[in-house]
Amino acid sequence: MAMKGKKVLVGLSGGVDSAVAAWLLKKEGYHVEGIFLHNGFPLSPAEDAARVAGALEIPFNRIDVSRPFEEKIVRYFVEEYRSGRTPNPCIRCNREIKIPALREEADRRGFPWIATGHYARTKRLENGETVLLKGRDRKKDQSYFLFEVTREDLARLLLPVGDRTKEEVRAQGKELRLPASGRESQEICFIPDDDHVSFLNARCGGSPSPPGPVRDRDGNVVGSHRGIHTVTVGQRRGLGIASTRPWYVVRIDKAGNTIIVGREEDQYSRGLVIGGLTFHGGFPGESEKENLEVKIRYRHPGVPCTIERIGDDDPPSSVLVRFRRPQKAVAPGQGAVFYAGDRLLGGGWIERSADEE
Repeated sequence: MAMKGKKVLVGLSGGVDSAVAAWLLKKEGYHVEGIFLHNGFPLSPAEDAARVAGALEIPFNRIDVSRPFEEKIVRYFVEEYRSGRTPNPCIRCNREIKIPALREEADRRGFPWIATGHYARTKRLENGETVLLKGRDRKKDQSYFLFEVTREDLARLLLPVGDRTKEEVRAQGKELRLPASGRESQEICFIPDDDHVSFLNARCGGSPSPPGPVRDRDGNVVGSHRGIHTVTVGQRRGLGIASTRPWYVVRIDKAGNTIIVGREEDQYSRGLVIGGLTFHGGFPGESEKENLEVKIRYRHPGVPCTIERIGDDDPPSSVLVRFRRPQKAVAPGQGAVFYAGDRLLGGGWIERSADEE
């Protein structure tokens, strides 16, 4: 019988990452139980997670989170696109749904630990604080999606695959003959085929936003769009504009129901403004600012930057970030996350490019 302190509740999605995470914890001597969070969508069925639990010989349960998922994630997703912003539902879900649901169920059962299959790491400092670090596999690092997880929850969160590469995890799944060894997660777990436009149209009973003009940066009409929800900043394909040089979406004007396009060189910004801030351990200090980097979307490699408070609020409600070198496709609505080396310091939500008036 495992000691009370070695009990962990693992969020099982049915995929290989969480499956191997559960196996690693069991191997380390934890009493492991699996939980599937049903969000009301069929793309990641509970049967897959149940088969994983059966193969691992661990107890398994399912929790229905479909109502809060609809209210806090799906509605947010729809409204952000209707507002001309590009949402990140995975970040919001970790904060509002996944981690809180695991924590509450763990509390109910008297489990001190929770775990997921995210490619990230935690580290306990000498002062007792737990910090979040990038995953060892830089191509798969998912710390970005966890920047809003509270410090209290980080202290209880185990991330067993964070010290492994995706290839190692996939190989381990195959070696163990886990049912999930070949299945990968959807880009967004509730969007079939990653087709967000069809999803939004179906949810809204028609187009969430009306058609309108596409203008260049000088205000000339160069085409038309089917609704501002159909494009994102940085998009090139599907604009329907005949030209010998490609056009890119550089800004979405919700008030004017207009999409502004430019050429490759017009995509670059010198910085951005971020609101909705979360910092672990306070606003970055001088030592952290010396090697500060910011990621402005998940697949972004990160860029050295400076950071300045806007206003006199303490902690600040928004900040101005200036890149050491211009970056393209700054998309309002996306998360911007700060790092000092491997350590995640915090982040916020992009409000606008610093080049906009």
